[in-house]
Amino acid sequence: MRGVGRHLGALAAFAAAGLPVRAAPSTGPLTLPETLRGTVQVPQAAPQTGMADGQKAPDGQKPADTLRELYPVLAACWEVPEGLARFERTEITARFALRRDGSVIGTPRVTFSTQDSDTRAYRILTDATLAAIRRCTPARITPALGAAIAGRPIALRFIYQGPKGKGV
Repeated sequence: MRGVGRHLGALAAFAAAGLPVRAAPSTGPLTLPETLRGTVQVPQAAPQTGMADGQKAPDGQKPADTLRELYPVLAACWEVPEGLARFERTEITARFALRRDGSVIGTPRVTFSTQDSDTRAYRILTDATLAAIRRCTPARITPALGAAIAGRPIALRFIYQGPKGKGV
């Protein structure tokens, strides 16, 4: 407390001397980083795993440079699990964070699933989603995107429409 009193005394002395006294700009209360949210339809086309740090992959695909490009890259490894074919529409949301190089920080968590009542279906869906994130990371991203998303939580919702229209 003694240091605070000295600081306030110094400010009063500057003000009395006619010197300008400005308070430091307030940054407001500390908050958690804003969650980046995305929704993707699964399964997607061919998997896009591999290189990070802006390198071109052997197949010629360029790294993701925007969130709109990143979400399908992360969902490309999702495969329809065996026991899920009987469900018409299934949704699951996973929350995780990436490093600058596109690798996962910590362990992804499932935060929502439409299969909560059926524990076997929930387990199958959760395992398929977490396995897809493991297979698709490190994601190929540009250094600029890596700097923008590093450490920020990502909530990615996977939507599987089911077998309708496939003759099953």
